[in-house]
Amino acid sequence: MGDLARLLKESWSLVEEHQDKVAGYFYARMFLSHPDLRDLFPVHMDVQRARLLNAIVTSVQTLEDPERFGEYLRALGRDHRKFHVEPEHYEVVGGALIEAMRAFAGEQWSIEYDQAWADAYAVIASKMLAGAEADENPPYWYAEVVAHERRAKDIAVFTVLPMQPLEYRAGQYLSIECSKYQPRLWRTYSPANAPRRDNTIDFHVRAVGAGWVSSALVRRLQVGDMIKVAAPMGSMTLDRRSTRDAVFVAGGTGLAPIKSLLEELTRYNRTRWVHVFFGARTREDLYDLADLNRLAARYPWLSVVTACSDDPTFPGEQGEISDVVARYGPWQEHDFFVSGAGGMVRSTLKKLAELQVPSVRIKYDSFNE
Repeated sequence: MGDLARLLKESWSLVEEHQDKVAGYFYARMFLSHPDLRDLFPVHMDVQRARLLNAIVTSVQTLEDPERFGEYLRALGRDHRKFHVEPEHYEVVGGALIEAMRAFAGEQWSIEYDQAWADAYAVIASKMLAGAEADENPPYWYAEVVAHERRAKDIAVFTVLPMQPLEYRAGQYLSIECSKYQPRLWRTYSPANAPRRDNTIDFHVRAVGAGWVSSALVRRLQVGDMIKVAAPMGSMTLDRRSTRDAVFVAGGTGLAPIKSLLEELTRYNRTRWVHVFFGARTREDLYDLADLNRLAARYPWLSVVTACSDDPTFPGEQGEISDVVARYGPWQEHDFFVSGAGGMVRSTLKKLAELQVPSVRIKYDSFNE
């Protein structure tokens, strides 16, 4: 481990158990020194509070893998244009970050730690700025809601039409702001379709607990409303060079990117068998099963297995979707795509490791509101 990486990990260990307090201090320092920055952030800071800090810390601690994280940071810089971030804001954030770390590390903090974080953050900021400056797209697109349907108590499927063409790849995700109901709150959702000629985009959203954005998108959004959609991110995309059969594992509305990938496959696949495992708590939560079954009936290479974890009368498979996947197989020679809530994705990745599926053949998309 290099000296920089060692210093970063050592210093973070001094404050790790105080993450919430560090985050609070971090934002307080920014807003006190530059009150104008407060307008860039949402009114409700409960989710946002840890998000920016965690992104910075994660990036700093993974600087030893520049090939992997260089493109991620450039994409992050492009994405942050939606917040109206200017180059001078990066310096403010860096200063507040180090002040927050110093405040909670106590007497063990050293000038070497100060310099290590300053150096690491400078690299991150430069890559993010380069990504932002190279992007010729608008910071975000306005899109009109052209269809909205409640599929279950807490699930909606809706379609939007961006006012300008928006390019993305099947399997990627987009940030959405529902300005009319929750201004300045952005959440990421995956399109449920591959890019279309008419530019329309489908989204599947579940209203989660106190989720400000998800609740608005499910319960309040109406046809004719305008939303903002920011640049695509994510790497859970198809490799057309692969000849291996594929397995798609979806939990709940994690089906959205899986459907997007399936739609892309219908346009060119002739040789790969594709197996879809779709899991939910109850049959009501299998909100798009009819369309999946229509796809399977139309394309002989596609099979669909459904499972419910909390519906004893469901006639299909019973149990967690990761356990259901394990009952089939063997899977060592397949490409895997996993999408769903964080817990579901983690349990599936663990199960795939037990089944000796090489990690290089697994792509996943984990989300939480």
